[in-house]
Amino acid sequence: MIFQGSLLDCGGETRPGPLGGTVHRTPLAHGAWIDLRPAWVSGADDLFQALVHAVPWRAEKRVMYDKLIDVPRLTAFYGEDASLPHPALSVLRDALSAHYASELGEPFRTAGLCLYRDGGDGVAWHGDRIGRGRTEDTMVAIVSLGSPRHLLLRPAADGGPTLRHALGHGDLLVMGGSCQRTWLHSIPKTAAARGPRISVQFRPRGVR
Repeated sequence: MIFQGSLLDCGGETRPGPLGGTVHRTPLAHGAWIDLRPAWVSGADDLFQALVHAVPWRAEKRVMYDKLIDVPRLTAFYGEDASLPHPALSVLRDALSAHYASELGEPFRTAGLCLYRDGGDGVAWHGDRIGRGRTEDTMVAIVSLGSPRHLLLRPAADGGPTLRHALGHGDLLVMGGSCQRTWLHSIPKTAAARGPRISVQFRPRGVR
């Protein structure tokens, strides 16, 4: 993996910036919405490098068309009682829990991590619908570290327009409302040269 840091991320202590009025909300159809806060995490490139080495990344396999294939990314999951692999992740999770407390009504509890090693890694269209996300409004907060990749969103049912956001270098995107059950999201593969990216997904209890 070849990673090129951002010229705007000068390193130093990894910490979240303010939220509040710096977060831009876009209402979507069917009661869904997304919040976007570019460059929320300072020192994001240092955190990326630390997580690459600290996380016990796992390669998964999946059955598709009666064949067992490699999932094109590496993953790790930290449940409610698990120690996170870097102290900065606890700081980010707590800042998100505080900011969204009045809307979410509960803290973010778990952290899922995905490592996209290059443009050949990706994830197909899906919603986080294991557990309460299938039937209830909820939130999934994504902190993107490393090289930017496009995250796409589209309505699950009516074939509406696809939204595209390039996320990387400490950007924050939060999917809320009915987003997990009425919209789909993906990270498409690309033949273009792309450096590695880590997606950190903070979720409340019972949402996968």
